[in-house]
Amino acid sequence: MTEPLYLDDLKPGMQMESPAFTVTEGDIRRFASEFDPQPFHLDETAAKASIFGGLAASGWHTAAITMRLLASGGLPLAGGIIGMSVEISWLKPVRPGDVLRVVSTVQQVQRSKSKPTQGIATVMSETQDEFGEVVQRLVSKLLVQARDA
Repeated sequence: MTEPLYLDDLKPGMQMESPAFTVTEGDIRRFASEFDPQPFHLDETAAKASIFGGLAASGWHTAAITMRLLASGGLPLAGGIIGMSVEISWLKPVRPGDVLRVVSTVQQVQRSKSKPTQGIATVMSETQDEFGEVVQRLVSKLLVQARDA
């Protein structure tokens, strides 16, 4: 496991990569049945007739997979990944069999003036398929612990 990163360790342009995760048809249907029960996430025939042209994972499922990948080594922040805000874009449908990974790039780091033991890091996390195509992009402002005040 990678050593946890503190605010002091983060520099703009720094990149981190997650492990990979293979999305299954069962995963897509299970998530959708509980959290996003729309026909194009649950039924192949309905999905073929939709804008997606086939079974596609919910964008929220893709976001949940992204969080899992970040938390399992893709963004090893000391104290955990604590979000303050996020902007999310879904760029391409995720299909059964897709192998996803997340590449995160630090964009900005700012130490808090009122609480010098922490700060805010702006991180862009791109969830990519096995071909390197970006399926989702997150730009997050994260609360990060500083190594020392």
